[in-house]
Amino acid sequence: MEPDRQPVLEGELVTIRPLVAEDWNALFAVASDPLIWELHPANDRWQEPVFRNFFADALACGGGLAILDKATGAVIGSSRYDCWVPEEDEIEIGWTFIARAYWGGRYNREIKRLMLDHIHRFVNRVVFIVGQDNLRSRGAMEKIGGRLIPGRTHRGGGKAFPDHVVYEICRA
Repeated sequence: MEPDRQPVLEGELVTIRPLVAEDWNALFAVASDPLIWELHPANDRWQEPVFRNFFADALACGGGLAILDKATGAVIGSSRYDCWVPEEDEIEIGWTFIARAYWGGRYNREIKRLMLDHIHRFVNRVVFIVGQDNLRSRGAMEKIGGRLIPGRTHRGGGKAFPDHVVYEICRA
């Protein structure tokens, strides 16, 4: 069964819903903070032309999601389900970012828990490709139970990312 890559998910802190073109202004307002991207391999995503491509890819992939603060309804970030590889029973969660005001763990943990609980109904393994020097994201992966796959630097079924590491979380 093909995974539902654009669900509406609700937690205590956030609502996650399909990304739409009308989210551009609100999402770019969040993404235009250079400090969000400072440890990321694509550390120029705060620039409008670069983010415009990122946003277009998120819309086109069929798994782009907007993350909203449940209390205010404000768009606070984005994530995606992408690169489903049925023969490997695997999908990637990635491209996730949230406004710095929401950093510190609670929001990221809830976002990832909601996304993992949903997608694990369809696939066994979820992978996360993280810049090898992005210690903030690597620490966040370990806090949510991500297991480093030693030596793996590629997306399921293909593309390699030489300066990245891959974490997995399998269905319990």
